[in-house]
Amino acid sequence: MGVRKDLKTAQKRPDLATRVKLRLTRDENGVVREAHAADLVPPAPGAGVPDIPYVNAAEAPDAVVIRRKEGGAWRPVTSAQFAREVTATAKGLIAAGLEPGGRVAVMSRTRYEWCVLDFAIWAAGGQSVPIYATSSPGQIEWIVRDSGARYVIAESAENVATVKEGCEEHPEPPRIWELDAGGLADIVGLGAGVADEEVTERRTALTGEDIATLCYTSGTTGRPKGCALTHANIFAGAGNSIELMLPVFKEVAGTEASTLLFLPLAHILGRTLQIACLYARIEVGHCPSIKPDELRPELQAFQPTFVVGVPYLFEKIHDTGRATAEKIGRGASFERADRIAVDYGEAHLAQFLGTGKGPSLKLKLAHGLYDLLVYRRIRKELGGKLSYAISGGSPLDRRLSLFFYAAGIVIYEGYGLTETCGGVTLSPPLEPRIGTVGQPIPGSAIRIADDGEVLIKGGTVFQSYWNNPAAGDAVLEDQWFSTGDLGALDDQGYLTITGRKKDIIVTSGGKNVSPAVLEDRLRSRPPVGQCIVVGDNRSFVSAVITLEPDAVQHWLSVRKRPKDTPLAEVVRDAEMIADVQRAVDYANEAVSRAESIRKFTLVPAEFTEENGMLTPSLKIKRHAIVAAYTDEIEALYGG
Repeated sequence: MGVRKDLKTAQKRPDLATRVKLRLTRDENGVVREAHAADLVPPAPGAGVPDIPYVNAAEAPDAVVIRRKEGGAWRPVTSAQFAREVTATAKGLIAAGLEPGGRVAVMSRTRYEWCVLDFAIWAAGGQSVPIYATSSPGQIEWIVRDSGARYVIAESAENVATVKEGCEEHPEPPRIWELDAGGLADIVGLGAGVADEEVTERRTALTGEDIATLCYTSGTTGRPKGCALTHANIFAGAGNSIELMLPVFKEVAGTEASTLLFLPLAHILGRTLQIACLYARIEVGHCPSIKPDELRPELQAFQPTFVVGVPYLFEKIHDTGRATAEKIGRGASFERADRIAVDYGEAHLAQFLGTGKGPSLKLKLAHGLYDLLVYRRIRKELGGKLSYAISGGSPLDRRLSLFFYAAGIVIYEGYGLTETCGGVTLSPPLEPRIGTVGQPIPGSAIRIADDGEVLIKGGTVFQSYWNNPAAGDAVLEDQWFSTGDLGALDDQGYLTITGRKKDIIVTSGGKNVSPAVLEDRLRSRPPVGQCIVVGDNRSFVSAVITLEPDAVQHWLSVRKRPKDTPLAEVVRDAEMIADVQRAVDYANEAVSRAESIRKFTLVPAEFTEENGMLTPSLKIKRHAIVAAYTDEIEALYGG
């Protein structure tokens, strides 16, 4: 509940809300076509990012910047301690033969050592090459060969075996260390004879234009491309984002910020967040899993004040609350709490934004009751101190966002790509607009092309793809990056993403349909797991839908059915089909009749990264899914 008090207090501090100068450009019809946000943070002297641990150690040596999980407890790591570990690791990499500009691949889940290695590679003058811990031998072979990485630091014995398999035919296979087997200590041990001054010389020789990291796009088709991101790119994104958000959170909320980082550090968003937090000396913890059942205990132990996640996380927290209520016979109560939350959130947010009168007395009383019965349990699930969250990766269902708002947690949506160092838009902290992905972050600009494509310009935008300049030239024109996403800007410069250009479905009747709108709403409703909307060159739109395993178990339990009932039987059950139909009806509310889902098929499987149907960032691989379910799709159309 405190976060709404924060927002009310914020109305008395208009200076905080107007720090960003936004310039809008309109076309002849008065439609906003460009939004430019001025920088809040000037470019760093030198490289900027590699210096962060050392600036922190010099200015605040005893400040706790990280909490590390050891022996089941969270142990503090000070600025001075972290800088010493970075230096010792950098010395080991130098002793191992890493040259300035050399590349080191890191294949690991999110953990403390990843953070040390990232800064150590930079301190040694090198470039980091992240690899998802779930990557296949073929993916690793390509990334290591294309990047020219001579060293790979892998998390587990299994990861090491996969690297060896992928690189066994390389003329010079990379040198490999295993973190679980003491690899970081082994690296540190190598550097005993290297002087600290060597690290200082290499670090200070770096400039903002030097490449910091090669991030390979997870991609939904074809070979991944290596985005060459410079230190200036990363500093622009991290510095401006944290300068936008942190003063508001500190000055308005009056709390010290902390976050538990669980996004994969192989993804640029997770790493940019980590860098931004270290830059601002925000306490960070690391969790290797985004699976709700594994993440919730860590959130409760760490008690962060904010998190950055994907819609999947918030959807599952909401679904868990519903399932828990139903198990104890309070399903109807949760449904009422859900409706009250949405109505209260709409009214309260309208009052805050000056577009409505606010909640009625009856609605306030109902909200107060359900805060005791339901909403406080949701806050407890997230650690009890969480007031803010940032969601990215795909649109968050509006009703879900309002539910969390009423529960005391404001979720700000953002948008970005690997090529833009992660987030390039974000909802201003004192001016949230649910349903949009916010305004351009300071130092960035958004343009809407004639065909609706979103173009991006600014300090965060990459310069080229590694070893593939032609691909870079194809998406960069006059420093504007073509995202492939479709969107629109409103009168205040807020961006709404409506879909992907290449994913647009054109029915045989000539109707253009963006599947993202339907898919995002479908996934937000249990018992739906993942889904894909189809219908290109067909007479109507259909969907292939999977069921969420936890939702299936709950569904069986409520109906007193055996928990080992085969999934193939569940997907044919009339009651289950009716439940999914309700989710489809909810999705169809957002579109016209011609765009709506007319038929769907339930498949007894999941779309996962392991079976090649999801990317590591949980985006669906459309071509792979369509190929796997060709027969089921044809059956929908009478084939």
